[in-house]
Amino acid sequence: MLAGPAQAIRLKDIAAFKGVRANQLLGNGLVVGLNGTGDGTNVDFNLQELSNLLQQQGVKPNLDKMKVKNIAAVAVTAVLPPFARVGSRIDVLVSSVGDAKSLQGGTLLLTPLKGVDGQVYALAQGPVSVGGFAAGGAAGGGVTKNHPTAGRIANGATVEREVPLDLLGKEDFTLALHEPDFTTAQRAVGAINSFLKGSYALSRDGGTINIKLPPAYRERVVPLLASLENLVVTPDSAAKVIIDERNGTVVMGANVRISTVAIAHGNLMVQIKERPRISQPLPFSQGSTQVVPDTSVTVNEGEKRLMILPEGVSIGQVVQALNAIGVTPRDLIAILQAIKAAGALSADLEII
Repeated sequence: MLAGPAQAIRLKDIAAFKGVRANQLLGNGLVVGLNGTGDGTNVDFNLQELSNLLQQQGVKPNLDKMKVKNIAAVAVTAVLPPFARVGSRIDVLVSSVGDAKSLQGGTLLLTPLKGVDGQVYALAQGPVSVGGFAAGGAAGGGVTKNHPTAGRIANGATVEREVPLDLLGKEDFTLALHEPDFTTAQRAVGAINSFLKGSYALSRDGGTINIKLPPAYRERVVPLLASLENLVVTPDSAAKVIIDERNGTVVMGANVRISTVAIAHGNLMVQIKERPRISQPLPFSQGSTQVVPDTSVTVNEGEKRLMILPEGVSIGQVVQALNAIGVTPRDLIAILQAIKAAGALSADLEII
């Protein structure tokens, strides 16, 4: 597969403003109302969570006598988007942390979701939607569809705390590229300065661009950022060849070049056939019926000719030439590794 040259894309698709980011939230909760598919007796922390919950409601349970199969301890995760306000609703993911068989039909009890600073940013609760099921008999066996021990609650959490981010009053902004590259950063700086009609942007390194707030946008920061993120920039990329030997996938960039090199790649096919034959004894003889193996071995060597690639040829021409002589993707992997070892491949060869 040949990756084509980079096209002009929006700046918002290759970079993001510093501070405008999502935050991960995590909490531990209980899913109740399961039909006997909850955690087994080997999981005791779900009983502790249930005991703590009941004690908050004024009930003092006896842990020694509590044996419930209709509850499951779960991990609740969510992503707090930027500019989320108190009262906003976000989706949550619920995943079993014990040995529950299924969360189908369960309801998540009130669960606080915390950030890395230990503060509660959202509260989650609601029925769990599981895109699958598990059914089985007492004697073993059964049918399982998709993944019944994980589910989602759409709009299942309410934001209770905001992440402070005030754009007004800032004198400069930082734009971070998703894929650091000096050429891409310089092109972005040129596009920003051309739009602002002045030297307001400066690339601090290959992945960071500092933008000073123009005086005309003192009270119009949001329109400025909206205009900047829609600027069109052509990103640049280094010449690279990605190889996945597990499934024979090869991805090559358009900037890959090859020096003058000669390639000869032949296939040796050995075919072995076994044809067992039955040998019958003569009539009235003392012999017995025997199975006599009949083995035939055929060796075919591929008639691949020596191919010379001139200097400066593109990787697309290489692929077309190799496809013409019937090279498979796995053969192409071996050929590219050999060309790299010979020092004729002007690209980074990365094996994943």
